[in-house]
Amino acid sequence: MTVVREEDFVASVAAALQFIACYHPADFLKSLKAAYDREESPAAKDAIAQILVNSRMAAIGRRPMCQDTGMVAVFVKAGVGVRFETTRGLQDLVDEAVARAYLDDENPLRPTMVSDPLGDRKNTGDNGPAMLHVDLVAGDAVEVIVAAKGGGSENKARFAQLNPSASVAEWVIQTVETLGAGWCPPGMIGIGVGGSSDHAMLLAKESLFEPIDMGELLRRGPSTAAEELRIELYERINALGIGAQGLGGLTTVVDVKVKTAPTHAASKPVGLVPQCAANRHVRFTLDGSGPARFDPPSLADWPEIALQRTADAAKKVDLDALSRAEVASWKAGDRLLLSGKLLTGRDAAHKRMVEMMARGEPLPVSLKGRVIYYVGPVKAVGDEAVGPAGPTTATRMDMFTAEMLENTGLFAMIGKAERGPQAIEAIRRHGAASLIAVGGAAILVAKAIKSSKVLAFADLGMEAIHEFDVEDMPVTVAVDAQGSSIHQLGPALWRKVPA
Repeated sequence: MTVVREEDFVASVAAALQFIACYHPADFLKSLKAAYDREESPAAKDAIAQILVNSRMAAIGRRPMCQDTGMVAVFVKAGVGVRFETTRGLQDLVDEAVARAYLDDENPLRPTMVSDPLGDRKNTGDNGPAMLHVDLVAGDAVEVIVAAKGGGSENKARFAQLNPSASVAEWVIQTVETLGAGWCPPGMIGIGVGGSSDHAMLLAKESLFEPIDMGELLRRGPSTAAEELRIELYERINALGIGAQGLGGLTTVVDVKVKTAPTHAASKPVGLVPQCAANRHVRFTLDGSGPARFDPPSLADWPEIALQRTADAAKKVDLDALSRAEVASWKAGDRLLLSGKLLTGRDAAHKRMVEMMARGEPLPVSLKGRVIYYVGPVKAVGDEAVGPAGPTTATRMDMFTAEMLENTGLFAMIGKAERGPQAIEAIRRHGAASLIAVGGAAILVAKAIKSSKVLAFADLGMEAIHEFDVEDMPVTVAVDAQGSSIHQLGPALWRKVPA
């Protein structure tokens, strides 16, 4: 009988979490490089370049590639011939591993999990608990998949109970069109068909851990109905023109995965789970001989790409001398390099500020003439001014946008993904702007931050209001003062199917 020691299991899961926070899978890197090479949209090509450069920086510096270091999901297939040398349950062991990984002094990862989702939503402090799935299977080893799923892509998961005669492909295409860019493409789409409602969603998520092989599949052609569906969805999703970060382009997905299971004759449950550009997962096996080892990949796996940051390619903006007239001169799609003092604030800070304004209380920080960045950075280490600090989804702040612009004198906002119709109208009405930084380029953004200090709401932790001093922080104008949106203009330009 194989004996797996408690410490070997815990240490392996913790090491896996540290590993996937910093290193992209090699097959995903290869696919991103291929997407970069064939991309014709300048905005999308630049976004992919930033993701690839950021990925290499994460590998070299052994720091998280994305500030959202994810909700942990662990899939354990334990052989019946295995005995765990422990008196505790697997959930306890996994949660200990998560705490060990996320509170690592040398490379802290950002805790994001909150308890009491219907109440005060207080951060658990160590990113536990993890989502654990356990199967008892034949064999005398333990196979483990460790993944970390960011909120942007997890929030875009969808489920439908279709009629048996309904088209899965049509539902998927219609659904993907509604997702926007909050899931940070280019990435993958996992589809689960069959089983029950919960099982279909599990199939969809598990499919994302399979090797990327779309190029091989296209070369040899499909041999099953599932492979036919994969090819159809891959081609049709990319034909939508959504592109990297929703900016419009040729590649929205590098692969589509499909897993199926038998289901009730009256049912066709379908789950859809997107995977963002921070494609974090690893698989390992424990056979009783000790903990798993994770060897860093060779830097030769990363392409050498130089980012274009010349004055011709981007406009330099002095945030400390920014005027309403300068904001009005920006056009959707313009690339900017920001320097000066930049405020931060996301969901919790916005909610608190709006509540203060409703009570007639002064805000702790004046937003007049300022730009605010929707970010929750990772804890800094060493000589870092701030840890990885990529953008969060701007759409979540839409509900606060009109009131913030009306009452604070705010000039502009920075996040990722599109803004909704009401937010766009508020931006147009107040002559403001919404900008985007590239999701999945958290280290690249952090390198532009020269200093950081908390100005207000320190109790909110990573969601506190900070003031960053930035130098040449790369952003793109998503919504300009006239209400034009790059997330509408870009995909429309690159769409290859009728609207």
